[in-house]
Amino acid sequence: MLVSAPASGQGKTSVTAALARAHARLGRRVRVFKTGPDFLDPMILATAAGSPVYQLDAWMGGEDDVRARLYAAAGEADLILVEGVMGLFDGAPSSADLASRFGLPVLAVIDGSAMAQTFGALAHGLATYRDDVTVQGVLANRVGSEYHATLLRESLPPSIAWHGALPRDAAMTLPERHLGLVAAGELDDLEARLDGLADALAARSPLALPPPVAFEPVAPVARQVALSGVRIAIARDAAFAFVYPANLDVLRDAGASLLFFSPLAGDPLPACDAVWLPGGYPELHLDSLADRHDLREALHAHVDAGRPLLAECGGLLYALDRLADKSGHEARMAGLLHGHAAMQPRMAALGMQGVALPEGELRGHSFHYARATIDDAPLAHATNPNGGPTAEAVYRSGRMTASFVHFYFPSHPDAAARLFLP
Repeated sequence: MLVSAPASGQGKTSVTAALARAHARLGRRVRVFKTGPDFLDPMILATAAGSPVYQLDAWMGGEDDVRARLYAAAGEADLILVEGVMGLFDGAPSSADLASRFGLPVLAVIDGSAMAQTFGALAHGLATYRDDVTVQGVLANRVGSEYHATLLRESLPPSIAWHGALPRDAAMTLPERHLGLVAAGELDDLEARLDGLADALAARSPLALPPPVAFEPVAPVARQVALSGVRIAIARDAAFAFVYPANLDVLRDAGASLLFFSPLAGDPLPACDAVWLPGGYPELHLDSLADRHDLREALHAHVDAGRPLLAECGGLLYALDRLADKSGHEARMAGLLHGHAAMQPRMAALGMQGVALPEGELRGHSFHYARATIDDAPLAHATNPNGGPTAEAVYRSGRMTASFVHFYFPSHPDAAARLFLP
């Protein structure tokens, strides 16, 4: 089932998490995917389902990547849930395109808090807008009462199934900040919220399985670049939390040893051949990062020795000389790349990104609130496949590569591996 909605903010993640937790508690094997580039929603969904959540994106990873992941999941799960992105028909490719291409029935989540019978009209519009998309049912979110839920259910045409409702309840709401939902690891009561969502859904939904869907196998692509014996140190904590599980798989499959360390916890840089500083929230931990003089010296020694380092988005911000948060508080960062950045009150960049690097073309996305002034000349600029205004620069100093782009390694596994090749 692909869980979508008329627009962002309708509650897709809450509903997907509720479905995953409720079905898992019935003993069903559940696998969850997220459409498009996203790090925060999958953290919540992985906690709800009890297994890692991978991306499905026909542009970023390609159709074969999507098909292979669905085929593998179908071999081990009773229920596959795919959370869509934005509204059902928004973007190119859209969630509707994914549903059409792979025969996924759609569950439409509609915020019913400010409507009654118009709920049925909206559901009808979603179901009839495209002949190649099957809206199998709807679920009402943020419902005020049982009577309210009855009004919404009775407004539906017979062809659209009622999948229940979730109440308007602050205790079950997933909190947000400027890049989206608050990360799962920062919510001490996440398990209670998820159980509350599952309880509420189970009380108002039949929790029936959607119709079965068959997927075709995909022949594996031969990879030429090996990272056998290469030790890659990866920053991982609240400041550097944005990592696709599929990216880790690409590195492991190439033979690399992955060594995780936490800059915020005071971990030293592990003995390694390459370093990866992923995206995250360095702006929320300025003083803690500024105090890591030992890490700054170790990273300089690493780069000065000609060893590879990849800094992505938040990692790029940490690699600069200085970083200021949205209140204007500024702190010294690693100084691996000359420049400074400041957080803005509004989004500074958003969009899919494709970059032709000397190692090969990699695809990914950009999504941040930072404005950066960087002294070095860019190695390359990304392009946006949808013609959007975001075209991020990629910087190269020695074997260090830095950009606001979050790369999706399965888009070109060999090119990704070359970034870490000693």
